[in-house]
Amino acid sequence: MNGSPRSLRVLVVEDEASTREELAEFLGDVPEVDEVYTAESGTRAVQLLGAAAFDAVFLDISMPGLDGMDVARVIGRLSAPPSIVFVTASESHAIEAFGVGAVDYLLKPIRPERLAESVSRVAAARRAAAGDGGGPGEPRDELAVVQIDHGRRTVFVRRDDVQFVEAHGDYIRLHTAQGTHLIRLSLSYLEEIWAPAGFVRVHRGYLVAVGWVHDLRVTSSSGLVACTPAGDVPVSRRHARSLKEQLLEAARSGQLGRAAR
Repeated sequence: MNGSPRSLRVLVVEDEASTREELAEFLGDVPEVDEVYTAESGTRAVQLLGAAAFDAVFLDISMPGLDGMDVARVIGRLSAPPSIVFVTASESHAIEAFGVGAVDYLLKPIRPERLAESVSRVAAARRAAAGDGGGPGEPRDELAVVQIDHGRRTVFVRRDDVQFVEAHGDYIRLHTAQGTHLIRLSLSYLEEIWAPAGFVRVHRGYLVAVGWVHDLRVTSSSGLVACTPAGDVPVSRRHARSLKEQLLEAARSGQLGRAAR
């Protein structure tokens, strides 16, 4: 596997034989694809992923036994994970899919031209991973943008625009200067994957992007709050000291107060 856009090695994971064969056939006709392998179950996919390297996995979500999300989590633990494209009959898992780093999300029945578009996205992701699609040596960052599909309307939310995140039952609410976006994802999971981008836990139900905090304030109603242009974020006592230290470090490195730039 050399990362060339015309030598992609892909794995199709689909429990329905007819759909699996159709996907493999369509992919075989795409110029960028060199080799196509198939797996009839999540268990078989994990076996293949452990034995060989792939550039992309076209992954059905609803399968008996290990489903697509289970396989995606296994992929996320690989040292050189392939790009993930989910293939499903339902839109209900879209947010969760992009939460685990999917490059694309295809709805059945699959159109060949839409599949070719996904392959192009995969090729671009592989070039970026090789340092050929952005700045020199720039790592791939598939979680820098959250894609939210609402039927025929798709919203793209840049992580850098998110100022804080609020737990909302089984959902989380992303707060930006333009408004809020409710998605089905756990706060603890987002805390883990967005920590390298400067998101920190400041309360049981809140994360804040350190770079968006312009000051800390004590209020009579909420106690200590971190103030961002998108709103005030409550800070619990157990997180106050750590937040202050991180804000000080961000100020020293010139990363504080994005709104001022």
